[in-house]
Amino acid sequence: RSTTIRIYMLSTGLATLAGIVFSIYTQAGYALAGVGVELDAIASVVIGGTLLSGGVGTVLGTLFGVAIQGLIQTYINFDGTLSSWWTKIAIGILLFIFIALQRGLTVLWENRQSSPVTRVNIAQR
Repeated sequence: RSTTIRIYMLSTGLATLAGIVFSIYTQAGYALAGVGVELDAIASVVIGGTLLSGGVGTVLGTLFGVAIQGLIQTYINFDGTLSSWWTKIAIGILLFIFIALQRGLTVLWENRQSSPVTRVNIAQR
């Protein structure tokens, strides 16, 4: 119980710090300034390999997800012919692909665990 309370306190402190840094960065305290950022955060973590069903992720995996997402955003912004909304569309499609891939791997893993492996002795044939 004490660990849970400490984790919530840590989460609250880090969220407060992130809010302060974001307010300083945008030079405003406008609450709707961060709308859409949650998709970027979730996509970075999922692309990095963390399962949405409750899995263990790594910091390096998340950084990989951030790098992939940054490359997509940079390409779309520097292309010049595409609207900035294409960034969200591309990241949404990539997120969908990774969720489908994770789901497929989870089902494959569950089927593999549930089916008993039988070994056949070649000499008995």
